[in-house]
Amino acid sequence: MARRLDVRDQDFAAAFDALLFAKREIEEDVAQAVRGLIADVRARGDAALVDLTNKFDRAGITAATLRISDAEIDGAVGQVSKEQMAAIDTAAARIEAYHRRQIPADESFRDETGALLGWRWTAVDSAGLYVPGGTASYPSSVLMNAIPAHVAGVARIVMVTPASGGRLNPLVLAAARRAGVRDIFRIGGAQAVAALAYGTESIAPVDKIVGPGNAWVAAAKREVFGQVGIDSIAGPSEILVIADGANNPDWIAADLLSQAEHDASSQSILITDDRDFADRVATAADRALALLPRREIASKSWNDYGGIIVVERLADAAALADRFAPEHLEIATAEPAELLAMVRHAGAIFLGRHTPEAMGDYIAGPNHVLPTSRSARFSSGLSVLDFMKRTTLLSLDAGAIAALGPQAVTLAEAEGLEAHARSIAARLNRKS
Repeated sequence: MARRLDVRDQDFAAAFDALLFAKREIEEDVAQAVRGLIADVRARGDAALVDLTNKFDRAGITAATLRISDAEIDGAVGQVSKEQMAAIDTAAARIEAYHRRQIPADESFRDETGALLGWRWTAVDSAGLYVPGGTASYPSSVLMNAIPAHVAGVARIVMVTPASGGRLNPLVLAAARRAGVRDIFRIGGAQAVAALAYGTESIAPVDKIVGPGNAWVAAAKREVFGQVGIDSIAGPSEILVIADGANNPDWIAADLLSQAEHDASSQSILITDDRDFADRVATAADRALALLPRREIASKSWNDYGGIIVVERLADAAALADRFAPEHLEIATAEPAELLAMVRHAGAIFLGRHTPEAMGDYIAGPNHVLPTSRSARFSSGLSVLDFMKRTTLLSLDAGAIAALGPQAVTLAEAEGLEAHARSIAARLNRKS
């Protein structure tokens, strides 16, 4: 049973903090082992990838079969039903349309001195997409990571995915084909991250690595950051639902469990101002859990980390939601805009009774790669901007440097950087 909290209880503050700061991840001490794997790939290249992949994934590959051939992708696409392919096409089109609106504009202007200032945006040259295998094979994640890179103008997108037991998920390969990814390799784990970062005989290094993975992948991304860019280190999924008593309790229970089934460490929270509704959602959740194929995972998540919080007024939920800074926030009320205006921190917000978070996971358009573990307080979900960088521009004519230069010289000299001062003074026709 999820924990029940009521703001009227004397111990509410302590109980809320316990729910908020519950340690949901078991930190695996794999950093040292990961460093060894990275060093091995850097030293031996493809040979290390083959050895490690066959050891960990039992994939039976050789250097010649690291890359997934076009014929294999064609075969995988042929295994996908028309209904599934149509759904992938619809999702891809909506994700692309949404992300095209995120492309930033270049800018330039002249100020009062005549100086020309501005900035321009350019895409990274290459990006690596990590796609988990096994039970975490999600074609939706391929679309969510690859399409923003494509829209940004990334010229080369490389995908790596483990082929556990030599098997690949046809839907993942079909999604990659639809997203325009051509270079796909059957490798996973820390060794795949190392290959993307440093390159091997078969894989040219990339500039940025994105995509979720296990503790080994997360540790590897930490290790290679600086050599390449990374998106984030993702934690367990989470959802917070703010709902009034006019909702269907079965709908809200389903929304809460949609994240609980991801992982036993996921967290699902309901905040409501209606005690009777809270009871009905708890009952509906217990009833729904018994019918879920992943009920063991979802039950552990709901019972260990789930919570139902009752507040006096629904407006009070906004401040509590900001403290959670959840990955996903649903505002299931008749007038969600009122609460939306009061909330500052959330990875993605879903408005109204007919907007389940799961729509955002697949087909709505916004990205489902979102900040977790309260990092929505300072970061955003994946977007086109993650595959672009901004370069500032400056052009001075003789008049502009004459107007600004003397004070720049003053500051350079104050900092004790004489060469800086002389570089400017030389253009002012005077000695520093």
